[in-house]
Amino acid sequence: MNLFGFMKDIGQKLFDRDEDAATSIKKHIEADNPGIENLQVKFNEGTVELSGDTADRAALEKAVLMAGNVRGVGEVKAATPQSAGDNGEVEFYVIKSGDTLSGIAKRYYGNAMDYPRIFEANREVIKDPDKIYVGQTIRIPLK
Repeated sequence: MNLFGFMKDIGQKLFDRDEDAATSIKKHIEADNPGIENLQVKFNEGTVELSGDTADRAALEKAVLMAGNVRGVGEVKAATPQSAGDNGEVEFYVIKSGDTLSGIAKRYYGNAMDYPRIFEANREVIKDPDKIYVGQTIRIPLK
C-alpha cells in the first residue's frame, strides 16, 4: 500500500462532516473517472483509502491526486493493483506561490510552451491551466 501526504487545509471543499467524506470523494473521482473500475473509498480522520481495478498506473495516480487535493484530506493510501502497467517516470510536484504551469514546464522540460503536457497529465485535477493553487499536488510526466 502506498501512502501519499497532502496539505489537509487546502483544496476543494467537498464535505462538511467526516461521515459524508467517503461518499463525496467517491462521487468526485467518478465524475472525471481516470480509469478505475469498482472504486472503493474509505475515510477515517483525514486519511482516504482507495481501492479498485485499473490496468493503468496513471489512473491510480490521478485518483490519488483527486482525493488528496480535497480539503480535509491529509493522506491517501492506495494499493497498487498488480495489473497496473508502468506509464513512464512521473514526479509529483506541490504548487508553490508564484508558480504557473508554463513556469513548471520551463523548469522540468526547458520550454515554457510545454505546459499543455503537464495540463493533460492532470486534467482530472486541473480544470483550467490558469487556475492552480498553492499546495495543490500534480503529476509531472518526465518521459
